[in-house]
Amino acid sequence: MYPYLQEVHPFPYPDYRFMPRGYYNSPYSEGWWLWSHDALESDERYRLPSQQRLTFVLVHGSWADAHFWDGVAAVLRSQGHTVYTPEYAGHGKDPNKDVTHAMITKSVVDFIMKLNLRNFVLVGHSFGGTVIQKVAEQVADRIKRLVFWDAFVLRDGESVADELPPQTREGFEQLRAGSKDDTIMLPFPLFRDLFVNTANLEEARRMYEGVTPEPARPLFEKLDLKEFYALSIPKSYVYFFQDNALPQGEGFGWNPHMSTRLGQFRLIVGDGDHFTDTRTRPDMVAQKFYEAGRD
Repeated sequence: MYPYLQEVHPFPYPDYRFMPRGYYNSPYSEGWWLWSHDALESDERYRLPSQQRLTFVLVHGSWADAHFWDGVAAVLRSQGHTVYTPEYAGHGKDPNKDVTHAMITKSVVDFIMKLNLRNFVLVGHSFGGTVIQKVAEQVADRIKRLVFWDAFVLRDGESVADELPPQTREGFEQLRAGSKDDTIMLPFPLFRDLFVNTANLEEARRMYEGVTPEPARPLFEKLDLKEFYALSIPKSYVYFFQDNALPQGEGFGWNPHMSTRLGQFRLIVGDGDHFTDTRTRPDMVAQKFYEAGRD
């Protein structure tokens, strides 16, 4: 369907303490989501030696790539968990931005099937929530639990754009119309206020250096989710209450607006924004994922 080949790469960090038990999937040798050992070791209270061993598949959202998970994956692996971070169509080093939501979903499903993964916790962040909704329809019997982290949980027949405030949607439509390849590039002021609002200016600028134009079409595609809402897979929702990517007002927001669509779910709450903490506090994010995914 598209000229994009998945590859599984060894985890590209020489420090033996953080070598993976599973695989690291990303087409890069080094990335912009560079976490520091200082950040990784800064908060020992999140290191729990008696954790249940889990397998995680982490699916990133828009304006990100598989390197978004570098720090979080390293923490989870250092605690004995197995972690996979599949890249999907239209992102990373894939030059083709003319992709559909179905192509993105297929990238993740193909990755899972190629490695014959089973009994794993499937985590979706932001737009990645819509991806794991569709992935779950195809590999439901392989999933231990679904975890949505400040993620879209679309109703049947909805698109991501349908859940945006009118002003945001109008802005995205204008940015899309002004692009030459049907993408949307976030202006820095928008990124700074909505995605990294707890970061200092230097951190925000450094993270923005890695932001690339996002394929627009998948954000506006309406999804058939009837099968998803018939599934009985256990679900969790991780909510960071300083996340400003969606306004926390009536008719919008992550929790309870999105989370309650899951029916019965486990709620895990943290203090953070949409992007920053994967870089500055990966220990905390990893612990929230563990709490969301454990038995």
